Amino acid sequence: MTTTRFAPSPTGYIHVGNLRTALMNYLIARKAGGTFILRIDDTDPERSKEEYVDAIKRDLEWLGLHWDKVERQSERLDRYAEAADKLREMGRFYEAFETPTELDLKRKKQLNMGKPPVYDRAALNLSDAEKDALRAERGNGVWRFKLDHERIEWTDGILGDISIDAASVSDPVLIRGDGQVLYTIASVVDDTEMGVTDVVRGSDHVTNTATQIQIIEALGGQCPRFAHHSLLTGPQGEALSKRLGTLALRDLREQGLQPMALLSLMARLGSSDPVELRSDMAELIEGFDVNRFGAAPTKFDVQDLFPLTAKHLQSLPLTDVADAVEDAGVPADLAEPFWAMARENITTLADLKGWWELCRDGAEPLIADEDREFIAEAVALLPDGPFDGETWGTWTKAVKEATGRKGKGLFMPLRKALTGMERGPEMAALLPLLQVIRARG
Repeated sequence: MTTTRFAPSPTGYIHVGNLRTALMNYLIARKAGGTFILRIDDTDPERSKEEYVDAIKRDLEWLGLHWDKVERQSERLDRYAEAADKLREMGRFYEAFETPTELDLKRKKQLNMGKPPVYDRAALNLSDAEKDALRAERGNGVWRFKLDHERIEWTDGILGDISIDAASVSDPVLIRGDGQVLYTIASVVDDTEMGVTDVVRGSDHVTNTATQIQIIEALGGQCPRFAHHSLLTGPQGEALSKRLGTLALRDLREQGLQPMALLSLMARLGSSDPVELRSDMAELIEGFDVNRFGAAPTKFDVQDLFPLTAKHLQSLPLTDVADAVEDAGVPADLAEPFWAMARENITTLADLKGWWELCRDGAEPLIADEDREFIAEAVALLPDGPFDGETWGTWTKAVKEATGRKGKGLFMPLRKALTGMERGPEMAALLPLLQVIRARG
């Protein structure tokens, strides 16, 4: 059975880059009728916060990305310890004691000699006495996985055939000196024991994948299918990493962006398929194919989400937005005609409040000097209320006959006088709301 996972670290809020990974894994699982795991990678006790765990769940629920089960790495430390012991017994795990400064000097020396800046495995030559002396001087060392120096190859679901020479990669640190288990081994143990069949993540993990394949094989596990999606850039191709803090999902939610707009964009962005607004999750699932995504950096512009949100809102019945209409202050008996009037003229639901204020309080008339007599004559012809959907047509016909005005010269001054704006909803729909509110006052 297909099993995927989304594995955020609870050290901050989910942003659009994380969402891409979460969505792809979710859609793969759902399309195959499989399992989607939310795995909280909280092995860092210093930086992991429960408030971020709650925020991650809240964001996923807002988007409709419902998980089948939750796993927490902090509850599986004994499993990682067992895997580490197994690697030690196999001679694939060794302790190293270099300081960051010493490692930096080694890298610089290798680069000056034209060699790849990889760890030189000096720790493998330490005697037990030398290790004891270093521990006494520096504390516990880090534990590195000893790579087999051969080519590591796999067929990537997005990047195609990948081949990496393990000799060009440093033996990865799997456990820090303070005992903290790092992502590289924890993820391998989890993916193996949880039966994860497909892993989609960013292209910055390609080297991690190479080393993890060897760790999986050393521990006797089955390698999942890997796919590495491109990284997002800003609209001009600039690095997005420095702006991700302002692109947290909770911030996008507070701006009034709709989940289906965000999901529709992310489900196609960077693929060979055009971005199309989808009406529900079932459509997204049906149309998703990870193999249609490309390797090139993918431009993301948050402004693209606003027209998609507007289009999505236009398709919704009142029942889907009833709370927002009520929150704007609209009385229940006017909710239906108000939503029918406003839906085509909002970008986010927050815009409803402004339209209701216009209906309730009216607007400062916008009247050009040359139109003052015309407006006065037109107002005198305004029939008694209450108004309905036919009133605007009846009234403007009478004004046309009385004044001889027609077309834009007729309709635009009337709109500006009633709404203070040059454009907006159909006046036939707006006028009854304006009159009803005034009649109530």
